[in-house]
Amino acid sequence: MAAYTTVDDSEAHFQAVIYTGNGSANHAITLPGDTDMQPDLVWIKNRDATDKHCLFDAPRGATKLLSCNEVIAEATDADTLDSFTSDGFQVDADVKVNTNTEKYVAWCWKANGSGSSNTAGTINTTATSANTTSGVSIMTYTGNGTNGATLGHGIGIVPHMMIVKHRETADEWWDTYHQALGNTHVLFLNQTDAKSDQSYFYDTTPSSTLVTVAGVGSINDSGELYVMYVFAPVQGFSKFGSYIGNASTDGPFIYTGFRPAFVLIKRSSDGTNQWSLSDNKRGYNGAIGTLTPDSTEQEYTPADQIDHLSNGFKIRQSAAARNATGATYIYMAFAEAPFVNSNGVPCNAR
Repeated sequence: MAAYTTVDDSEAHFQAVIYTGNGSANHAITLPGDTDMQPDLVWIKNRDATDKHCLFDAPRGATKLLSCNEVIAEATDADTLDSFTSDGFQVDADVKVNTNTEKYVAWCWKANGSGSSNTAGTINTTATSANTTSGVSIMTYTGNGTNGATLGHGIGIVPHMMIVKHRETADEWWDTYHQALGNTHVLFLNQTDAKSDQSYFYDTTPSSTLVTVAGVGSINDSGELYVMYVFAPVQGFSKFGSYIGNASTDGPFIYTGFRPAFVLIKRSSDGTNQWSLSDNKRGYNGAIGTLTPDSTEQEYTPADQIDHLSNGFKIRQSAAARNATGATYIYMAFAEAPFVNSNGVPCNAR
């Protein structure tokens, strides 16, 4: 029997939602779950057009836009996401988030509102919004340019994935740490590149309280503003790992301990392949839509690509972006429902 989860209600901490734009201001999007959740991180993509990805979070504030397929600085855009609501969010008429009749998806995480300063590290964060139940933290901070600087993430669990963006400079990439790469390598969410030997995280594994960073421009330049998204594994709710491809349509099965609501995959060992993102709202097994965080491409739905199962996911294609022979892939997954709840009762598969 699988280990019990500590998060019975995944929808209280993560939900994906699909919606159709109406081209008007004040378009309220309600999350579909039975549990109301006010999101603190909202990532939106137009499925029908080549609009850029749009990321918003509560510590930076509504209307503050970053795009993971670009390296541009943060923009203030009042026509995009203008508020986080008790059960979703509200968008205005910008085409990236609300073109009339076009289809969108948003991935939404609960942290802890706008957060508060964390003084545990050598850099006091402007805000740390930490959800200790789900292992999610959003940190905003001003860099000090010092090698080995530390920041308090507030989760109380060792993070397995961290994504950082410089908010003020138009040429810094999205530095991405993943525990499967080790502390000497990174990926870039905005790029197709394989893992790169970089010391952005100062070759130091994060602890249950602190993240360590180097004094370099993309992550810790003196006086510059940054945001960091931090994710730690929680039994039955989130998992961060790796698998080896076999170039078969009967591809690897990856056990997560939950039915996935969100799966992000990147070939990490070699090659220049796109990130790929699937969720539980855009299609069904045999035809789940894919989006690529490193590009503006609209959604595509090749048959038999990935299955979301009751206790993990299975790769159903031989394409290099997900399943080349001998290649290593990292993943990040969040739950729709645990395989076994905290009382030891199995959750029903679809």
